[in-house]
Amino acid sequence: METIQKNNFFLLVMFLFCFMISCDDKTEFNEYKAIENAALEANKKIFFEFDVKDTISQKNLFINIRNNKDYQFSNLYLITELKFPNGTIVVDTLQYEMTDTSGQFLGSGFTEIKDNKLFYKEREAFPNSGKYTFNVRQAMRKNGEVNPIPFLEGICDVGFSIEKIE
Repeated sequence: METIQKNNFFLLVMFLFCFMISCDDKTEFNEYKAIENAALEANKKIFFEFDVKDTISQKNLFINIRNNKDYQFSNLYLITELKFPNGTIVVDTLQYEMTDTSGQFLGSGFTEIKDNKLFYKEREAFPNSGKYTFNVRQAMRKNGEVNPIPFLEGICDVGFSIEKIE
């Protein structure tokens, strides 16, 4: 009798675990790239590759940034490129707030690492099916300077995700 109870308990725990990890069925793509020494190099593109089959449904696309206390700025400038299967390339220069008005980091997390889920494209439908590539690079400059900051310290990971709209 005791063995049956233990087996039932084990099955219940496994079921709950599987249920918890499968709850986020709206995420179609999610990938992070670790940044060496938590310093994002200027002009170094971080690449992501994904396949699109659904050309009808709209999706939200996000750039995900993990930063630590070494990040010295209140904002973040990024240059992105989205390459379509037909060769079309869309280039965007984006600016995101990284702190509130008091200088506290935005994002989620209880430790010194903050996760920032930043909108890249909202309610977008992919026009072509096939393989897409997305890349992002930092474009931070000090005031009055033309060249980007060689190593943007405090950026631990860069990610890209695509979510279905419900």
